[in-house]
Amino acid sequence: MSLDTGVGDGSADGDVLAALFYPVFELLFDADGDFVGDVERKLAEARMPDQVEMYVSRALGAGLLVGGLLWALGTLLGYGAFSLGLVAPSSLSLGMPAPTPAIRNLLRSLVVPTAVLISGLVFGSLGFALGFGGVVAIPYSRASSREREINLLLADSVSFMYALSVGGLNQLEILRAMATAEDTYGEVSREFQSIVNETEYFGTDYRNAIRQQSMETPSDELSQFLADMLSIVNSGGDMESFLEDKKEKHLRTSKQEREMTLETLELFGEMYMTLSLFPLLLIIILVIMGMMGEADDRLLYATVYALIPLTGVGFLVLVSTVKQDEPGDGYLRPDGGSERLRQTSKEGLLHFGLIEGFVGRFGVFDRIREREGTYKTMQIVSAPHVFLRDNPLYTLALTVPAAIAIVGIAALTGNAPTTFDGWVARPVWSAFVWVYVPAYLVLLPLAAFHEWSQRSKRAITGKLSESLRKLSSANDTGQTLLESVQTVSETSTGQLAEEFEVIHAKVNYGMSLRDAMVEFNNKYAVPRLARTVKLISEAQEASSQITDVLTTAAQASENQDDIERDRVSRTRMQVAIIVMTYVTLLGVMAILQTQFIDVMGDLSSQADGGGGGAGAGFGGGGGVDPDVLSMLFFHAVTLQAVLSGFISGYIRNADIISGVKFAVVLMTLALGVWIYVG
Repeated sequence: MSLDTGVGDGSADGDVLAALFYPVFELLFDADGDFVGDVERKLAEARMPDQVEMYVSRALGAGLLVGGLLWALGTLLGYGAFSLGLVAPSSLSLGMPAPTPAIRNLLRSLVVPTAVLISGLVFGSLGFALGFGGVVAIPYSRASSREREINLLLADSVSFMYALSVGGLNQLEILRAMATAEDTYGEVSREFQSIVNETEYFGTDYRNAIRQQSMETPSDELSQFLADMLSIVNSGGDMESFLEDKKEKHLRTSKQEREMTLETLELFGEMYMTLSLFPLLLIIILVIMGMMGEADDRLLYATVYALIPLTGVGFLVLVSTVKQDEPGDGYLRPDGGSERLRQTSKEGLLHFGLIEGFVGRFGVFDRIREREGTYKTMQIVSAPHVFLRDNPLYTLALTVPAAIAIVGIAALTGNAPTTFDGWVARPVWSAFVWVYVPAYLVLLPLAAFHEWSQRSKRAITGKLSESLRKLSSANDTGQTLLESVQTVSETSTGQLAEEFEVIHAKVNYGMSLRDAMVEFNNKYAVPRLARTVKLISEAQEASSQITDVLTTAAQASENQDDIERDRVSRTRMQVAIIVMTYVTLLGVMAILQTQFIDVMGDLSSQADGGGGGAGAGFGGGGGVDPDVLSMLFFHAVTLQAVLSGFISGYIRNADIISGVKFAVVLMTLALGVWIYVG
């Protein structure tokens, strides 16, 4: 077998590594075995063009290299532990009986070499597993990610194909339209790109291309859809009726899958209630042990500053594996549009829109570009709130430097404690200056502008289904799509009606209806809106009478509305559980501070005074100082507030930034309670 292979994701070094370890692959694996076949299938599903033999060879090379490095490290660590006296050979024993003193001495002499050897083998095995398993897991991970996105978008993709079928497009035209809709339908579109490429560039019959793709797609649902489509194509059946039936089926399936996801999240909410209370119980145990003078202070610090954050981050990662976010960025980038559309679709902070397509032709265009930059700057300066509403993350460019400057000034002027003793002496003030002030400066503007941005988008999507039904009714009376848009804008209210009026005005001034709709979509960049606009804009190019298309778009939008309402009502309970769990934790911490720590601290002081200074801490046994405990408790509830807030936001909207407002509220609650009890 030739070693000359083109590797898509592999670098030149990776190809060399694969070539070097190819003999090892031939020695260890059967090229026709199940494992190699499974990896080959996942490479195809992940759209990775690597040859399976070379890919597994590269994985073996990575595993052996990482395993060798960790074997050397483990051997050195094992030898160092004995040579530096960190571990005594006499402390290692299996209790094996020795019949004679000579055998006993021999066994003792073998303890160190055996321990060093085992240490190296353990580290080496772990390194090989990480290196080999990590590389082999890449196509599995990518295929799983693609499967998830395909399943999420399949219902809307089938609705899109049905709309095109209603518009009069034949089977091949529908396949090509899906292949060019990557900006909206993502991974589903890429699956159809493979079909079109096979037919256009390799001369494969499109029936065979569909059959091949049905076997290579990572999604079982799309595989079944393509297989059913192939049977309709081969039998000459009615494609429009087939797509209509599949549209209804996948809309129902999409709703059922979302319900299953919400049920899983309900289970996770109950899990979080237990997980978040575990650090609290551990802290209580460590405090009680501290009273007895048998606690290790480092365990308490590790619980507060390591266990609590790791628990929260781990749960956030766990939720992200189930929570289905909205795929796509919401922007439409259609092929074959006007120069204005191509340039305005790229417009941003550093791209000035239409003028960018003319720069370099004549000097006047360069001067216009400079003036355009000045104009945009003046727009931002005159209405910064509008710019920040559309780009909430840009608030960080202002607030982060301001927070750093304020904290730096406070530290330089001595108003912010800079020593551990200073933090212990004034735990609330030190945390307020170092943590709460920067957090309020950074998070409050971000939360405000993010919520404003989401509210402006909801003003569009909130009336989308109703407006689509009105468009369908108006179009059914014989009006063109443009006339229907004008009718809906005149008979409706709200932000969406105003946008329809703008679309109508742009078309009257010479812009195509498709371009006007794409510009309207890109103004808000909502994935759900993008799929609706894509469906309508493609169908209206075939005919202005697209009542069935508009009805399909309305059904898809109403299905999204139902899913959204169910999600809001179900996740509201999960957020309530998380918040109430945090409030319970905060209350227990406050009771510990006021009714337990302070009282025991007074008793300890009295005991120290009567016993000639037996030692600081509980019971005079060298336990933790009550002032230190107060600081640790406050830091614990603050960390828990931040994590609970972000988890609540992510469960609520599958958006980590939406958790900022929850984090601010819970942090404020913790600060208020500790001002009173601390």
